[in-house]
Amino acid sequence: MAQAQKGDKVKVHCLGKLEDGTTFFNTAQQDPMEVTVGAGQVIPGFDRALEGMASGEKKTIDIPPDDAYGPRREEMVQDITRDKIPPDLNPKVGDTLNLQHESGQAIPVRVTNVSDSTVTLDANHPLAGKNLTFDIHLIDII
Repeated sequence: MAQAQKGDKVKVHCLGKLEDGTTFFNTAQQDPMEVTVGAGQVIPGFDRALEGMASGEKKTIDIPPDDAYGPRREEMVQDITRDKIPPDLNPKVGDTLNLQHESGQAIPVRVTNVSDSTVTLDANHPLAGKNLTFDIHLIDII
């Protein structure tokens, strides 16, 4: 039976969970994801797990932060003064805002704290620093 190799396009269903069992990603109610193995379209640990899987195969993998979204970096959390926020913007904890990098690229940040004088913005990926578990079902190699 053929096994997925780098460069192969595959269809997969997966369920992503945190260590406490909380689900953060689930493709069960949608079409399977199409991924090119080894192309960097998914986190590195997930990408490597696809190599060698056969059509119909299922497995569970644990991925540490270094093979997922990296460690949480405190330097990516900043307090900015309210006067640097457009007056028509009323940020709330949990909001996602887009800042513009000097290169022109949009950088998504989460609002993690709001006070009368400052707003705390976190540019870490929400899953940075977390150990992830994925239940993977390789549907087909296409």
